[in-house]
Amino acid sequence: MDTHRQHPKRLEILIVPEHAQGHEAERLAEVAIRSALVEATGETGASGYPRYAGGGIVADVDPESRTVEALLVDGSELDYGLSARVREPRPE
Repeated sequence: MDTHRQHPKRLEILIVPEHAQGHEAERLAEVAIRSALVEATGETGASGYPRYAGGGIVADVDPESRTVEALLVDGSELDYGLSARVREPRPE
């Protein structure tokens, strides 16, 4: 893992039903039960990936694959049947 690579400063985390896996990011946004814009904290999480936080969500995200490696929502792990996906935030 290249720790010197520039990581995104902001991402959007989508919490979606597990059956929604495999859909495009725009479609996932339509079926998400929760979403939050998260900002890089400058810390590395226990997973070894950059940590992002915001809107009640704390996530360690692999910047290469955009995979959520660790996640807390309001201080708790996700319930079974839910998953987290990452997409680039829309320009403001």
